[in-house]
Amino acid sequence: MGVSDGQSAQPASPEHFKPGGPGGDRVGSTVLRMAVGVQLRRRREAAGVSRDDAAYLVRASGAKISRMELGRHRFKERDLLDLLTLYGVLDPDERMEFLELARQANTPGWWQRYGDLMPSWFETYVAMEQAASLIRTFEVQFVPGLLQTAEYARAVFGLGKLGPEQVERRVELRRRRQEILTSADPPQLWAVIDEAALRRPLAGAQLCKRQLAHLIELDGLPNVSLQIATFGRGVHPATSGPFTILRFPVPELADVVYLEQLNSALYLDRASDVEDYVDVWNRLITHVEPPANTRACLETIRAEVCSGH
Repeated sequence: MGVSDGQSAQPASPEHFKPGGPGGDRVGSTVLRMAVGVQLRRRREAAGVSRDDAAYLVRASGAKISRMELGRHRFKERDLLDLLTLYGVLDPDERMEFLELARQANTPGWWQRYGDLMPSWFETYVAMEQAASLIRTFEVQFVPGLLQTAEYARAVFGLGKLGPEQVERRVELRRRRQEILTSADPPQLWAVIDEAALRRPLAGAQLCKRQLAHLIELDGLPNVSLQIATFGRGVHPATSGPFTILRFPVPELADVVYLEQLNSALYLDRASDVEDYVDVWNRLITHVEPPANTRACLETIRAEVCSGH
């Protein structure tokens, strides 16, 4: 699988990113915001304008311009028009297309009603996850969130210092995130799970049994592919820990690597960084059990966990 570096000979027209275009139905507000950001960066660079100079024009900081260009900041119409003028985008129709896309991109997502539960760095991830066309993820400690049962998620959240009401709202948020897997236009989810995550006791053998049965069921979905990094396969190449690679339905958008930390997260979109993780992923999936063995692996682990082995 290749990695887009987000570069092209000529900036694409804003029309290129409209719903119904090359991105299809998955061009939601998050992808539109990222696409508008990409186009703004290209227009700025083509005009030879620095981020600091652009920031000065709109009475902001270089960091804000960076967030706008990454699609992580809502667009103000006045700022957008001022920037387009600075970058030499003067055609009225093209300016109107930018404005219309920006209005669509500013549409709040369903996840924003859970804003009190999520730090801003994780809200960014949820938005990207909902917009992705391909999600590749590797987990060591837990079953990936998109694949957890409500019971399993409740036990995970219960490990923290949360009250019962907070736990239940987080379980509800996780369930809402999972709806993309069975939506009308679902992403492809490719997950590699370390065997340790499947055997580690969380809240009893019966919970583990039900979670494993859920994984077997999900593995039957046409858009879900699971692989198990079994102990028998030895040490695998993903020695740096869990990571997720997100790909979007618009070719001009680069893949993004998500690395979650204790109180923050890293989002890597520089081509060289992404290529390093894609290389690890490609070596990982050839080292662990192939997808054809997943069901047998899960059934074996379920039988052994339930028998107390």
